[in-house]
Amino acid sequence: MDPAQRTAFEAYLARVQAQRAELREAAAAVDDALARPLGTALWRERVHTALVELEHDFRDHVELTEGEGGLFETVLAEDTRLAPAVARQREEHDELRGRIAASVAALEAVAPPFDLPAFREDLTTLVGDLVRHRQRVSDLIYEAFSVDLGGQG
Repeated sequence: MDPAQRTAFEAYLARVQAQRAELREAAAAVDDALARPLGTALWRERVHTALVELEHDFRDHVELTEGEGGLFETVLAEDTRLAPAVARQREEHDELRGRIAASVAALEAVAPPFDLPAFREDLTTLVGDLVRHRQRVSDLIYEAFSVDLGGQG
């Protein structure tokens, strides 16, 4: 990259890092909401609110990484051997987005058609899967550009 491209890329990475922090906070909010006493109206409300925020932040994450001129496009321009890792991240985006949306819809149902303890366990697993997804994106960025986004980003 020439100096101008490098500067633009560094600014882009700063946006990625900030958005990653938002996604981390949203996942933590879901986890915190899940820790409340199960099945109360407050539990359902807080989990729903946290999931809606997570859904929004995850949509932003997908747009930032998959959009035109985004992270995945830049990674592939830098190193085509990373194409399988990029493809895996895109597949994870689709899968995670679907799981988040289904969870939001389940909580919005008038009479939730699910077993609450199992639902909470599924959401706990989802939060863990999001953490692992963020880790893999961080690994991908490091492998492509030798840039460490850090634990908070």
